[in-house]
Amino acid sequence: MSLFEQFGMMVLRSFDPEKSHKLSIAALRAGLAPLPGPVTSARLKTTFAGMELPNPVGLAAGYDKNAEAIPQLSRAGFGFLELGAATPRPQPGNPKPRLFRLTEDQAVINRFGFNNDGMEVIANRLARCRHSNRKVEIPVGLNLGANKDSEDRAADFAKVLAHCGNFIDFATVNVSSPNTEKLRDLQGPEALEALLAGVLDARKGLKQAVPVLLKIAPDLDTTELSEIAEVARKSGIDGVIATNTTLSRDGLKSAEKSEAGGLSGRPLFEKSTRVLAILSRELGEDVPLIGVGGIASPLDAYTKIRAGASLVQLYSAMVYQGLSLAPRIARGLDDLLAKDGFETVSEAVGTLRGDWL
Repeated sequence: MSLFEQFGMMVLRSFDPEKSHKLSIAALRAGLAPLPGPVTSARLKTTFAGMELPNPVGLAAGYDKNAEAIPQLSRAGFGFLELGAATPRPQPGNPKPRLFRLTEDQAVINRFGFNNDGMEVIANRLARCRHSNRKVEIPVGLNLGANKDSEDRAADFAKVLAHCGNFIDFATVNVSSPNTEKLRDLQGPEALEALLAGVLDARKGLKQAVPVLLKIAPDLDTTELSEIAEVARKSGIDGVIATNTTLSRDGLKSAEKSEAGGLSGRPLFEKSTRVLAILSRELGEDVPLIGVGGIASPLDAYTKIRAGASLVQLYSAMVYQGLSLAPRIARGLDDLLAKDGFETVSEAVGTLRGDWL
């Protein structure tokens, strides 16, 4: 991390977490953050669900909720971006405070509740970016959500895809956020099968068939994971993201550990990686996986890949290590792959899955 970035992080940490989040987006848009451009190599280049990526390190949903800084983030060293979550109608989310730094644990708790500007505003921003002179050369996806007061939450996901799908490269069905009451109930096999059928039906009306991914919770037992794997295989979706935030508070030290919401960051690493490995065993090569949860170093990313992930995503660790973490992880991952004799990322996927089972 450069001295300039260290100073910027110090300034941001002087504000409350949500204000700091907003200021970081504003700083990006203002051009105050140094951006390295694409980070890639022959070893890092990979393909996922038909998308070509310069490297397998992506930005997880939740940072750029409203698609405000796409050109800047596309030059920050990531291999792909996931924006959102977006809901059909704008909503303010849960009451503040709703974001907490757990510094001792290198973790974050949030209970935002899908606060966003709504699909119409977000679609307009996506469209402007896609048609601007500043070409975005990495895949950009959107996390699909449901309004808290919706009469048919399952239909909301299809509605957002229908409205925004022509301006994105992939879409993620997010039924695993713990911050919208009863949303996780949609992970049950019957409800999930119907929901995904609706989303895939909405995809038929788009100009091109964008890949549809499913993001699941880490707080699922082996039977529930097997059921989700079966639905994923039967439905024809293009990938699974493992995992979202957890409700567990095991082993935390920080004073804020009892705050309600989803926990992300370092404490999630082992739980999310174990879920990833179980799904990798269940799905084999039928449905590829994206590993997310607690990634804070090149070795963490490499561990996820060898446990079964074709791609990885990060977010919470940037609260403590800055935006330059993404290119540092990509370059470090390249070195680790080379050290072990892998010529491509795909060669390493799942090679140590058994260590987590």
